[in-house]
Amino acid sequence: MTRPANAPDYEDDFVAWLEDQARHARRGELDALDLENIAEELEGMARSDRREIRNRLTVLLIHLLKCLVRPGKRSASWLGTIAEQRDGIAVLLEDSPSLRAFPAEILDRCYPSARRKAAYQMRLSEQAFPEQCPFAIEEVLDLRWLPPDPIV
Repeated sequence: MTRPANAPDYEDDFVAWLEDQARHARRGELDALDLENIAEELEGMARSDRREIRNRLTVLLIHLLKCLVRPGKRSASWLGTIAEQRDGIAVLLEDSPSLRAFPAEILDRCYPSARRKAAYQMRLSEQAFPEQCPFAIEEVLDLRWLPPDPIV
């Protein structure tokens, strides 16, 4: 691409660059598009959605673990966080159906971090929580499911 002298630079003013690129794209001015940086931004957007799902899934697992270990202390805050994370994941998956399998793919990678953080937040040993994720991804994402009370 040959950039006109007065065109905004990607490195100098990102928003102006985006608006300029959108204008060129709408006009069909393909030779004016900064394809390398556009491709980089598009890849970054895809990574961003995956990162958001991973973060939401980890937070969701933390709160499900809290409910598993202390079912009698299920607070409105914990339940609200569970609902918020499930809703957020559902919206991302609705907007990007190609990511539907992603939560199942990363569940076991998210679990150790969730286990560590749940232990820290509850001031318990990690051994208080199952070593392997005790939840199926279908349960984790089910809007109504909560871990059952332990059988005594």
